[in-house]
Amino acid sequence: MGGALTAGGGNRLLTPEEVAAWLKVSEITVKNKYRAWGIKAQKVGRLLRFRERDIAAYLEKNYG
Repeated sequence: MGGALTAGGGNRLLTPEEVAAWLKVSEITVKNKYRAWGIKAQKVGRLLRFRERDIAAYLEKNYG
């Protein structure tokens, strides 16, 4: 990954691969479960991206 993930999260867009590495799950799991987990996704063209702050909020809410 191209830099440290900050504790509170930021506006940086993460790929499903980066989110998977952060959550220690597979990329396919992220793509299949992000809606069920309540994580907002951004579409950049046809590509799926996640805001770092949304992942941090999900982790804080469910595991914090």
